[in-house]
Amino acid sequence: MHSEDSRLPDGVPAESQGGTPSPLPEHQSADALETIEFRPVLELIAAHAVGPLGAARIRARRPTDDLSWIGAELDRVAEVAGLFRRGDHLLAEPIPDVSAAVARLRIQGSVLEGVEFAALLGVFVAARLVHDDLRRIRETAPLAAELIRTLPDKTLERRLEQSVDADGNLLDSASSRLAAARKEVQSARQRLLRRLDTLLRGMEAGSTPADASVTVRGNRYVIPVRRDSRNRPPGIVHDESGSAGTLFIEPSDTIELGNALREAQAEEERESLRVLRELTDLLRPHLSGIRDIVEMCIAVDELVARARYAVAVAGERPAVAAAPSGLTIVNGRHPLLLAGPADVVPFDLKLEPDERTLLVSGPNTGGKTVLLKAVGLAAALAGSGIIPPVGEGSQLPIFRQFYADIGDRQSISASLSTFSAHVRMLRRILDESDDGTLVLLDEIGSGTDPVEGAALASATLVTLTSRRSMTLATTHLGALKELAGQTRGIVNASLQFDAATMTPTYRLLKGVPGRSYGLAIARRLGVADTVLADAEARVPDGERRLDALLATVEERERELRIQQQVLEERSIDLESLDARLAAQNQAQSAREAELKRREKDAEREGRK
Repeated sequence: MHSEDSRLPDGVPAESQGGTPSPLPEHQSADALETIEFRPVLELIAAHAVGPLGAARIRARRPTDDLSWIGAELDRVAEVAGLFRRGDHLLAEPIPDVSAAVARLRIQGSVLEGVEFAALLGVFVAARLVHDDLRRIRETAPLAAELIRTLPDKTLERRLEQSVDADGNLLDSASSRLAAARKEVQSARQRLLRRLDTLLRGMEAGSTPADASVTVRGNRYVIPVRRDSRNRPPGIVHDESGSAGTLFIEPSDTIELGNALREAQAEEERESLRVLRELTDLLRPHLSGIRDIVEMCIAVDELVARARYAVAVAGERPAVAAAPSGLTIVNGRHPLLLAGPADVVPFDLKLEPDERTLLVSGPNTGGKTVLLKAVGLAAALAGSGIIPPVGEGSQLPIFRQFYADIGDRQSISASLSTFSAHVRMLRRILDESDDGTLVLLDEIGSGTDPVEGAALASATLVTLTSRRSMTLATTHLGALKELAGQTRGIVNASLQFDAATMTPTYRLLKGVPGRSYGLAIARRLGVADTVLADAEARVPDGERRLDALLATVEERERELRIQQQVLEERSIDLESLDARLAAQNQAQSAREAELKRREKDAEREGRK
């Protein structure tokens, strides 16, 4: 699998069917992915994973241009998503991070800790469940079943089960010598405690603090005795209280018993270490198999998460082709908007192979920036082996580079104005873009004199179009709206606006530029009529004529949409009428058949 850190910590590699593709150049695409909010979308997908390692694998995904790998990944996700839609499932099990333990197994002479064996046991149990479920769906989901890996011998799992508990503590059943050593520790401790308790009770009242009891200081059992006590027992002082009024003494009579306890504990520790070493040596020859089942569990968790996401967003597997190629998005939606509470208006967009630049215009808050990011995210997700929120029939190019100039790039620390920052980004895009590049430009040409800004924007778009880069740009500049009629490969589009209510509809209309509605919105917000009349008079004649033409086109499109809606309603009515007539005809035919049957029956009765 491709990722910028596609290896588990401490040297456990991530594997995938078809190998690991190379990521896109980090310096060219990382900034664009950040701009279109690719990471937050990955977080949404990672939330569908059942374990932290599967979620981390999703967060590490980045686009690649390895078309065969992308196709195989999308096929596998679509296959499992199909399982879920049919009411079946694929089991994913969370596993602990055992990368450090696996790395230490590679070192001869190393000894794993009990908690590491408990974690490995968890992996063995999870792997067996995942393995069995992959075998179950082998016929219905053969691509997912390719993730099956050979399980280690069952005796390893049984040995760990009898050796450690869930917290990593060694069980008595791990070794008969360990059980005997622990029994001796318990006996030695009980003898020591009984003797200390007898000494403590035999002391005079006032020689010990209130509620005095046997305690431990410096790993030795002691009794508390007041410093000023005259019948203080002889022994070793191990500590004193914070007020220095109480001494913690190991009486001379119990030193031998304490030594015996320490010897028993030392024997238990030696046997525990021997058991841990034995278990480590038992697992070390199976290192490769352990790494395989770890990868199987993580890969299945990640696959199931991607499939669950595809089902959740009603995503369908898009066709993919190497750029430059056409682009078709059916029922496209922005992933982050889908995660919010508001209803999302889907969009359809089709660019033919010779249509390389889409220039989107329209009023503010109309959804132009959202459209740019949604298209960029769809391409980036597909290039990462993730099904985006698009419908059936979608086709996405696989790009080698992503560039996005969206938002205010002003930088005080770098002494860059907004316009200077945009120009610097444009220079970089023009230096590096080619026919495998997706370029997203928001409000191109803004931030400076409109005439010069429009000239720079026009030259940029024409250059990118000639290079066959796929470019999506938004603008309010009227001069740019005429560019599509002058340059082959550039097409206009608009996000529609309801002129009556002054609210966006978010419906994408290709082939027609949009109006900015600046003065209309100002009128709705209460700007004085005299000011607006003066402003309208100052609008250049060319801009005014273009705006009037666009208004006519919008009105005509609205009328056509209403007519189409009426025709669709009439078509539905006709279909309903046809259905009723068919039902009536069927009922009439049934009645006629019944009458004929009765007529024949009557004729037979008459003959009798």
